[in-house]
Amino acid sequence: MKPSLIINGAAGRMGRRVISMAAESEAFNIIAAVDIATHPDIGKDAGLLAGIGEIGVNITSEYPETADVMIDFSLPQATDATVEYCAKNGIALILATTGLTDSQLKSLKNAAGKIPIVYATNLSVGMNVLFATVGKVAKMLGEDYDIEITEAHHRFKKDSPSGTALSLAQAIAEETDRKYPDCLVHGRQGTDALRKKGTIGMHAIRAGDITGQHSVIYSALGETVTISHNAHNRDNFARGAVRAAKWVIDKEPSLYSMKNVLGIE
Repeated sequence: MKPSLIINGAAGRMGRRVISMAAESEAFNIIAAVDIATHPDIGKDAGLLAGIGEIGVNITSEYPETADVMIDFSLPQATDATVEYCAKNGIALILATTGLTDSQLKSLKNAAGKIPIVYATNLSVGMNVLFATVGKVAKMLGEDYDIEITEAHHRFKKDSPSGTALSLAQAIAEETDRKYPDCLVHGRQGTDALRKKGTIGMHAIRAGDITGQHSVIYSALGETVTISHNAHNRDNFARGAVRAAKWVIDKEPSLYSMKNVLGIE
């Protein structure tokens, strides 16, 4: 029997792609597609909303009694209830919500003592390879290279910088013994804005319908090395979520990352 899947934030842009990718994978029985009670698409067939035809599951604001795994692409305001529900009912969780508070991260770690949780600021396979790489590159290049991170997203994204950009910075800081987040400089302004040695510049762009672009720039006097990732659409995030959901089934309670899912050392 296929494992049962709940998709939370199902009526949103990412939720719809997860519905499509999960159905395409044929690995799960989608039993619930959940969103906030005030969403205008409540009651509509989730498959029709995702553009794949009817699947017999309507968008609802109610969680089912139980399931094997949940993929959550909702908002931070919903995270506490989501984590509590999954922990109480023994449901594995793939959490891709960014902008969580320290308190929410603490609750997530506590819940991971009861259920397996994969938490990732970015579920793209390619981006997680970058997470595993950018710190090593910074360490090899050495202190003479200034480091700047740029990220661009669509005009509707609320949090800034992106969780992905912060994860890139954190990976660099950990590998190069910088103090995070104190080493971050968010943009520059004024007549005396020279960069300080050892800092990591962080720059956010919000425009149009940009899906997601991230670059790490390492520059010294004489040369520049740039590592970039461009998301062509949302499908890579959705496929990563489905891949993580397949992996997490029957895992022991713990807080996992996409490094665990992908077997990255």
